[in-house]
Amino acid sequence: MEKFRIEHDTLGEVRVPEDKFWGAQTQRSKENFKIGMEKMPLELVYGLVYIKQAAAIVNHQLGKLSEDKMNAIKKVSEDILAGQHDEHFPLAVWQTGSGTQSNMNVNEVIANRANEWLKSQNSTEKIHPNDDVNMSQSSNDTFPTAMHIAAFIKITENLIPAIQELKNTLIEKEKAFANIVKIGRTHLQDATPLTLGQEISGWRYMLENNERMITEACQHLLQLAIGGTAVGTGINASPEFGAKVAEELHKLTGFPFQTSENKFHALTSHDEIVYVHGALKALAADLMKIANDVRWLASGPRSGIGELTIPANEPGSSIMPGKVNPTQSEALTMVACQIFGNDACIGFAASQGNFELNVFKPVIIYNLIQSIRLLTDSIRSFNVNCAVGIEANEEAIKEHVGRSLMLVTALNPYIGYEKAAAIAKLAFKENSTLKEAAIKTGYLTAEQFDEWIKPEKMV
Repeated sequence: MEKFRIEHDTLGEVRVPEDKFWGAQTQRSKENFKIGMEKMPLELVYGLVYIKQAAAIVNHQLGKLSEDKMNAIKKVSEDILAGQHDEHFPLAVWQTGSGTQSNMNVNEVIANRANEWLKSQNSTEKIHPNDDVNMSQSSNDTFPTAMHIAAFIKITENLIPAIQELKNTLIEKEKAFANIVKIGRTHLQDATPLTLGQEISGWRYMLENNERMITEACQHLLQLAIGGTAVGTGINASPEFGAKVAEELHKLTGFPFQTSENKFHALTSHDEIVYVHGALKALAADLMKIANDVRWLASGPRSGIGELTIPANEPGSSIMPGKVNPTQSEALTMVACQIFGNDACIGFAASQGNFELNVFKPVIIYNLIQSIRLLTDSIRSFNVNCAVGIEANEEAIKEHVGRSLMLVTALNPYIGYEKAAAIAKLAFKENSTLKEAAIKTGYLTAEQFDEWIKPEKMV
């Protein structure tokens, strides 16, 4: 039978499971918001923990917090950031729009665990979740600060490396296929030739561009709301608090966080996140294009384009033996769809900054973190399970180049657009080769055709 202890807050007593470090406010939230399966992302929790650790150091420097209390908060914060207490952060995304209950969840877990640690050190100090862990802070400035910390770290340490891995794979393919001439396609119709390496260079450059845009957008996340407390005025905090906490966060994370020059903006606006997610949406759009190109070019194997071959990772059908499907492309394109949906949600939620506070913060950070996770994981999966194994089907590529009517474009400078068009139309009508049609029209000789129509010189 589960055992409980009695915790209390300003509303009275609450029963809390004995083996959990959270307190009364966390328990109330857990019971009052039984909505959905979505939990507050641990990345956001860790962002709050970084703040508590930095705040404890600064409050001690300012003479507001004892050394014992600072050391206890630091010790527990480090343990949480090492993943030792993940089970103690159970709250739903669908809670108060300021994220107050998750802020208090972190305050309570740190306070309860820190008091255990202080007792083991024979200290007589006792830490209070509000008065000590939350000193000089409000949920209204800690939560948006944690949103920025969580997103910046997640993008920098996870998403950007994943993009670089796929980009490096495409660089190798671009070099390997540099001399394979293939037919180009526009409007899903045959066009003039290019090399397979050139085609892949377009994919590679998309990722380079995405990386630059995301990295630039993320610089805006370095501006933090901390120091604004309740409405942006900084009530109950030292005027130096925000800047000093940002300095400590820089030391703790290695990233150059700064306190925002306008806390009224920082509490009520999430335009930086809208901007960042816009860059993620651009990445998703390019990934959709790359994944679709791969599955079109690998379609077949006998009734499709079939210019690429992709790895056979699993049986493609429960009824058709031997079928191989472009499953990694399908997964990546579904992720792209989810990112587009998340972007709509974030944009709408960010527009709801009424007066001094936006109260859609949990859904904003949930969707942002989900987008970063999905993009990171799907890019890595696509890279490892598909992109590295892409090979050129040179036989199919050569056949398509030879049959293409658009090679006739090379004749324009010699016989003009209208005569070249007549040759293409005749070849299509009679299902003949361009060369046969060209000779039949009398516009050029076989020797001239061979001299002027050289696909390798058209790229």
